[in-house]
Amino acid sequence: MFNNLQDKLESAFKNLKGQGRITELNVASTIKEIRRALVDADVNYKIAKDFTDKIKDQAVGEKVINAVSPGQLMVKIVKDELTELMGGEEAPFNAKGNPAVILIAGLQGSGKTTFSGKLANFLKTKKGLNPLLVAADIYRPAAMEQLRVLGEQIGVEVHIEQENKDAVSIAQTAVASAKSKNKNVVIIDTAGRLAIDEQMMTEVANIKNAVNPQEILFVVDSMTGQDAVNTAKAFNERLDFSGVVLTKLDGDTRGGAAISIKYTVNKPIKFVSNGEKMDALDVFYPERMAQRILEWVISPRW
Repeated sequence: MFNNLQDKLESAFKNLKGQGRITELNVASTIKEIRRALVDADVNYKIAKDFTDKIKDQAVGEKVINAVSPGQLMVKIVKDELTELMGGEEAPFNAKGNPAVILIAGLQGSGKTTFSGKLANFLKTKKGLNPLLVAADIYRPAAMEQLRVLGEQIGVEVHIEQENKDAVSIAQTAVASAKSKNKNVVIIDTAGRLAIDEQMMTEVANIKNAVNPQEILFVVDSMTGQDAVNTAKAFNERLDFSGVVLTKLDGDTRGGAAISIKYTVNKPIKFVSNGEKMDALDVFYPERMAQRILEWVISPRW
């Protein structure tokens, strides 16, 4: 993950290696390379330009102290700005309610169902909650079966109504069932499509209106890059979701979605998901992700 971006950023910072101080000339060269690295990582050009303009404004105005090389100072500025671009701080997650309702949305193949299982496992094992998973994908029987199997793996009950073709009704019945069974959180796995369509948007919006969720999480395959950001924008316009989940970060992702999505929709990334194991879910920390992106650049040789 991020290997190509890391290589290109390291190349960009080499412009400052051995320099005694930061000047407008060497900063301009470095900024140009950073911008190119971001665009190559599938970050929108406008975002990359705004980002590098901020770095330039800070770098040119900095007085380099003797103990810090220009390279080290520039890496710190980039890390701080990258952290801010991805959200700044850990975003809160609201799992309080009677029960709390968490609505999961996204395109087919983004990893919604697997994430729903991981989130249930996370809330059960790390937060001490008693979740109920809800199979509200009425179009793919395989999705219901997948959720049932995941529920068995983690010891979480799954609400399934195979004959019911009304997703809104399924969600409402599940919430009522959760109350009667003293479940304190309900996770609703909704249907996805291969592309955005009106039927899909209307259905998930109707579910939202019917159950009034505490959290609406948009699950996005980080390997789809800029397309993922565009899809998030379309979903947000209809759902006004509360947070983003990035899946498949263990794959050959260029990093564009992780870097750009907060800027585009102004909604925080709340979780990142790697692999298929049910414990492979992490809370998203922007600073740690920035560190991860720059880990190859940040080294003693700077």
